[in-house]
Amino acid sequence: MTRREAYQRYLAILGFFTMTAGDLWRNLLSWWGWGAICVILLVLAVVELVHARIDLRRLPFTLIGFLLLTVVSIFWSDYPGATVAGWAATFSVAFFAIFLATVIDLETMLRALGVALRWILGLSLVFELVVATFIRHPVLPFFVDYSKLHKIPPAFYWSRDLLFHGGQIQGIQGNSNLLALAALLALIVFAVQWVSRTASRVWLGFWAIVAVASLALTRSSTVLIALAAVALAGLFLGLVRATSGVRRGVVYGGGAVVALGIAGVAVFANGLVLKVLGKSAELTHRTQIWEWVLGYANQRPVAGWGWVGYWVPWVEPFKHLAVINGVTYLQAHDAWIDIYFQLGIIGLIVFGLLVLAALGRSWFMAIEAGPRRARLVELFPFLVMVGLIVHSIAESRLLVEILFALLVISAIRSAQREPEPD
Repeated sequence: MTRREAYQRYLAILGFFTMTAGDLWRNLLSWWGWGAICVILLVLAVVELVHARIDLRRLPFTLIGFLLLTVVSIFWSDYPGATVAGWAATFSVAFFAIFLATVIDLETMLRALGVALRWILGLSLVFELVVATFIRHPVLPFFVDYSKLHKIPPAFYWSRDLLFHGGQIQGIQGNSNLLALAALLALIVFAVQWVSRTASRVWLGFWAIVAVASLALTRSSTVLIALAAVALAGLFLGLVRATSGVRRGVVYGGGAVVALGIAGVAVFANGLVLKVLGKSAELTHRTQIWEWVLGYANQRPVAGWGWVGYWVPWVEPFKHLAVINGVTYLQAHDAWIDIYFQLGIIGLIVFGLLVLAALGRSWFMAIEAGPRRARLVELFPFLVMVGLIVHSIAESRLLVEILFALLVISAIRSAQREPEPD
């Protein structure tokens, strides 16, 4: 490995860490500190893109179309200043993801992602252990003044000191769902590295246990459902890869029957599923938020209110759009409803084409991946796309930070495969 390759790997690790655990920097260094880190990472990534002479015109047209739509939405945005900030953040993530997808190979990228996720999981458990053992009370983020609040909502705490009390831990990200998401991504990475033998199986086994422990301590129903979907998709992928001809047709037919059965359960027996997962029928306020957001979205159904990505709480309608028990929610908790709200039916079509193209191409890349160990890392884009899509039904994280970056990476990697090594 050359010095430049080593530097690119460390840059990838820091980038993955920041996109997955951005809340750590925001809680620790404020939004300004996080912004400074993001700007530095973006500049370094652009330098690498220029040095590698990457032709951006060769990117998937669905990706280019979506990025352009976020830009032109400023012309009809109801909050143009927030839209400018929104597409700047979106483009920052996109350009760093383009660097990851085009400058470094897939195996190196997976190694970098795995290292970043191990740091996040490890630091999260250590952080919660320190809070529970030495501090022994909830911890608030730094640089945030809550003195004017009569009562601080539990969601505002960085850690609620629940490790020894049976509650959902939040880790360094200050959010149990985000920590669970990091664990899900880690398990996908570790599984691909296991079958491709691109990392020590002893360490993979250890960190897989850490990831499972994190899932158990966060108990995120959304992530558990996404994990089940990824596991089923991985099993189906393995069966397809192991068959050919008529047998493969039988596998496809069986997969279709199972998919229809799962869809039927989700539609007609969702109450039972939610009960098993310990969730109420309102899905932790999600149905109420969906109703509010759809009410606004239906006022501008064609092109939406304008892109913003992250909801900004100092701008209307976000300031008062979804406030429950003193907490201002900053997402629609459904990526597709959020897209419809921000970019309308046009946005749904363009973004839907981007996601479907990435899923379809990654599927064919996965089933065609050769038996060589280095080629088995090509299973990753498809598995992660399944996780992203299922997760997007109850969360909007697909539009920002690490999940949007993984969408971009999967779209590019599946459209521009590396040549088979000799």
